[in-house]
Amino acid sequence: MKKVLMLGGSMYQTYAIKEAVRLGYYVITCDYLPDNPGHKFAHEYHNVSTTDKEAVLDLARKLKVNGVVAYASDVAAPVAAYVSEQLGLPTSPYESVRILSTKDLFRKYLCEHGFNAPKAQGFSTYEEALAVIDEFKFPVMVKPVDSAGSKGVNRMTDKSQLKAFVEDALRYSISKRFIIEEFLVKKGPQISGDAFSVDGKIVFHCLGNEFYSTKVDKDFAPLGECWPFSMDPSIIDNLMKDIQRLITSLGMKSTAYNVEAIVGEDDKIYLIELGARAGGSLIPQLVEYVTGVNYVPYVIKAAVGDDCSDLKMAEAKGYWSNYMVHPNVTGKFVSIEFDKELQDHIAHWAPDVKVGEIIHKFRGAQDCIGELILKYDSAEQMNEVIENMDKYVHIKVE
Repeated sequence: MKKVLMLGGSMYQTYAIKEAVRLGYYVITCDYLPDNPGHKFAHEYHNVSTTDKEAVLDLARKLKVNGVVAYASDVAAPVAAYVSEQLGLPTSPYESVRILSTKDLFRKYLCEHGFNAPKAQGFSTYEEALAVIDEFKFPVMVKPVDSAGSKGVNRMTDKSQLKAFVEDALRYSISKRFIIEEFLVKKGPQISGDAFSVDGKIVFHCLGNEFYSTKVDKDFAPLGECWPFSMDPSIIDNLMKDIQRLITSLGMKSTAYNVEAIVGEDDKIYLIELGARAGGSLIPQLVEYVTGVNYVPYVIKAAVGDDCSDLKMAEAKGYWSNYMVHPNVTGKFVSIEFDKELQDHIAHWAPDVKVGEIIHKFRGAQDCIGELILKYDSAEQMNEVIENMDKYVHIKVE
């Protein structure tokens, strides 16, 4: 029986852990949160941080694992690649995964290899950024280079905000670095979804539209994705050509990708993110509803070197969305109720909150208290529900 080391046991990673067990692998999980729900489904758990690559390497070597999986985790993806490379296990190159997982390195690589990218630069200190901030066209985005879920991300309209936004970004950065990049105005919705390459060739992708809300503090933090894709299908074709060229140049092998892209005001396609991992927010499960394809087993098979050649494209069908359920006020969680009208659309509900827990007015994914997957009868119905979710979801706090 092959051993798989899964980095993390959060609610978002539980599905992959269960799939690995179902496939017949011996599953070992690790992170520094022993109460995470995924661990109870694994054969073993070890209290080792998923961001400590040397500690994970020691654990993987001691346990003689056959593969390492960083599922739905930006910060763990480079660790999985590093450990696998050190142990001679199947993986894409560590340096390539590090580039895809580190925002300033990613922007630099895009520029150097002829891809569309906004003006961007990485920094370690406020003073470094202050010295060149006047060279940027406002507004700009200030982000940690190695975080996820919109944590520490802010849109800056005046340089008087720089110090506070740098401090916020550094608070969430593992490497204590941040990036400043010029804000791109997009045409149409942001493009979001997942893809998968086998032996360096994209064989599957499912991309939809990301949606936001003007009712939250950070209206650039996504609340979910919806299908079908609402713009010209040629945009996806051209985006996938860019992604294929990029992963070929990086020497990527068999792996999942979380994709974020936009069409700019100049009609050019900009690749915002290409995470070397499956998407969070239940995106893989949503993709399965949309296409009928469960690609999660291939994430695990790829990590241990098992055959993935039967993964194929499938057409997106129907009207679907996911949704990050979140409070509009900060307080102690009491209860949540869904209107009967919304209940008829719920395909899957994954709560991630306990009674009495302090929950925060939405700033990003860290304030999500559960995920919904919803099915609709039409695009009009889907858009109406998405735009009026507060009417259907009632969260009581005290």
